[in-house]
Amino acid sequence: MRPIYLAASALALCLPYTAVAQGEVDKPIIVSASRSDEPVAVANYAGSVTVLDAEVLQQRQVRDIADVLRDVPGVAVTATPGQTQLRMRGSEGNHVLVLADGIEVSDAFAGEFDFGTLQADLGASVEVLRGAQSALYGSDAIGGVVAYRTANGCDRPGVAAYAEGGSKATFNAAARAGLCGDGHALALGATLVTTDGSPNARGGSRDIGRDGLTLSGKGSIDLASGVELRAVARYSNTEGDFNNQDFDPTSPTFGYVIDSPGVRYENEALYALAGLRVELLDGRWTHDLSGQIADVKRDSFTGDARDFGSKGQRLKGSYVTSLKLDGPDFAHSLTFAADIERERYRNTDPFGFAFTGARTARNIGLVAEYRATSERLDLGAAIRRDINNRFADTTTFRLEGAVNVSGSTRLRAAGGSGIKNPGFYELYGFFDGRFIGNADLKPEKSTGWEVGADQTFGGDAVRLSATWFQNRLRDEIYTDFPAPDFIATPANRATKSKRKGLEVSAHAQLGPQVTLDAGYTWLDATENGVEEVRRPGNIASAALAWSAPDDAASATLIVRHNGATDDVAFTDPSFIPVTERLDDYTLVNLAADVRLTNGIRLYGRVENLLDEDYEQVFSFVSPGRSVVAGLRIEL
Repeated sequence: MRPIYLAASALALCLPYTAVAQGEVDKPIIVSASRSDEPVAVANYAGSVTVLDAEVLQQRQVRDIADVLRDVPGVAVTATPGQTQLRMRGSEGNHVLVLADGIEVSDAFAGEFDFGTLQADLGASVEVLRGAQSALYGSDAIGGVVAYRTANGCDRPGVAAYAEGGSKATFNAAARAGLCGDGHALALGATLVTTDGSPNARGGSRDIGRDGLTLSGKGSIDLASGVELRAVARYSNTEGDFNNQDFDPTSPTFGYVIDSPGVRYENEALYALAGLRVELLDGRWTHDLSGQIADVKRDSFTGDARDFGSKGQRLKGSYVTSLKLDGPDFAHSLTFAADIERERYRNTDPFGFAFTGARTARNIGLVAEYRATSERLDLGAAIRRDINNRFADTTTFRLEGAVNVSGSTRLRAAGGSGIKNPGFYELYGFFDGRFIGNADLKPEKSTGWEVGADQTFGGDAVRLSATWFQNRLRDEIYTDFPAPDFIATPANRATKSKRKGLEVSAHAQLGPQVTLDAGYTWLDATENGVEEVRRPGNIASAALAWSAPDDAASATLIVRHNGATDDVAFTDPSFIPVTERLDDYTLVNLAADVRLTNGIRLYGRVENLLDEDYEQVFSFVSPGRSVVAGLRIEL
């Protein structure tokens, strides 16, 4: 793979372990659960949330964030070269809002985020909110929100680094430096992942490799008492190989992925945010003004010739003000937010078949949110009005509440609505002879609810949580193949898509040095009575972690099961899609480390320990067993 990335690599640390499932009370922060900048305590949140903190990512030796999201109830991940998708509670891949340090990072062209470009920074954490969050964030949040956060300079001061290598010519490295002072903080990081990969076509021999480089920075400074200026910047560049599908009607492999020498992609993205926060009334009344940009460029190549390209940009400005009112029995907060957003897209088709001018969309979102917390009761409500220049104005809402029945039992419920505007690709995308956009598409809309219970046993030694949810989606966007040309084009369905399911999670302290975290999801997602594709009916995961006294060594065994699921195949020369059943699969990973000296640890992991042969997408073969070892330093 490209040596330029090796030159850019640095060393880095992976940090310690602990998982927060919905209902856990020992982790105080859910930043993304409110538009206020005041974090919501997990113990006071009435929805479904999973927090994967820095210790989880370190102990499981996570490199791609998509991998650890497989451990979250309600989440299904499908990974192929150039596009890794996440479906939450049966939603589509573009129904999940993704935030990186508060920046919306989805590609304006595709309308969704490629999780294959999100590598784990040192000290980072992830919050996953399940259920419609459009009342807070507008379009894209039908299924929920994934909020990725890097550590600031005061979270992790000092220097940390790792470097590792292993099978498939894998070399990964990262470095991080954190500075914390009186009234200021700064964190800088770099992360590299690179591998020659393995074949991904059935019976193929071409290795599908990948290089990914991420540079990040985050800082803040107090300009005066109660006045803070902050800034975030993130750059990522991902290059990789991929294989095409065979669309020669005379070929015996028609519709299958085949070795395609010289075919590759490049994805370059720049994200930035600057904000000013002001506190009044002894911090009870806050004002926050921010601006952000997401600029994403994607290209694909055959040999040295570019054969497809797009550019997408999002500019967003937000004003958020929040007032805290504490009474004798309840702590209240009122929040108002205003978002102004402009998205811009351009097809950079090199052949001149498609329109290459700029397309734009503008949206204004107005949010009102109320939260109340007492010793036994937690309440939340939000309403949002979106004013869009391209689609009809829309109002979305969210209501939630929870009650502590006893010291060990908590009941909760939530409900709301969501919306997803069509992306530029769906509206105007064009592939000569293969895909034509549809400018008449309507936004997708959903309503849903959930009820859940959290129970602890033996003090806090065992924590169980269960949630039942139901959602209904209208005007679902799908790909149609109308006669007589049967060229793919998106359209809105006239029928309704129904999703219901059960999410269960558990945390158990099995001994002084042993913990178990587990999750299970049962899902029934249908469109007009037909099972939706790439939504497994059963998903389960478990992580058994052991640590030696004084943290001298540790080991973690991770088991992830993905149930059988349907997928779409184009194996009929008429190009009418055929449904194929993909087998279930179970992946086993083992990670361990040992302390050599203070601040230096030797570690290693085996991924897909049992060398499972599986496909996440029809005829795309996934990687087999890999072994990696490395050195980690923290100063």
